[in-house]
Amino acid sequence: MSRKIPRAALAALLTLAAGAPLTACSDDGARLGYQADYVDHPPLRVTGYPSTGSLETVQQVLWALADRDADALAALDTEGGGAGSEARAWVETYGKAADGEVTADFLDEGSVRQEVVLHFGGPRRTQELTVRIGDDDTWGVVLDAPDPTPAER
Repeated sequence: MSRKIPRAALAALLTLAAGAPLTACSDDGARLGYQADYVDHPPLRVTGYPSTGSLETVQQVLWALADRDADALAALDTEGGGAGSEARAWVETYGKAADGEVTADFLDEGSVRQEVVLHFGGPRRTQELTVRIGDDDTWGVVLDAPDPTPAER
């Protein structure tokens, strides 16, 4: 026995089916890249109250370090000047440590700028950094020279 689909239901189905590919294409790929990086790296332990932007930025900093990707780290620099050499120094200093357990202490309020202290578990190092909204209205990091001194036990 065959059933006929009412015209209104058929029109609604066709509209939904036509819109589905547009919805799938509207994802800009950045979200997918973030999700893939999130799955591929150890979880970050967090204390304090990060904003969405400050948390994502710190995660991206740590992922770039763990991947030994100085270019990705330099791309996050909000200051723009000399980030390549600073980023390479960060990768050399903290790349291996970023593979392991890391805790980020988010200090103060983080709506446009936040100080963060990274605690690396393996070599017992700490590094303070500033994440903030840059000139292009996106979050990034201020890449100062890293402090390679191991933390006191």
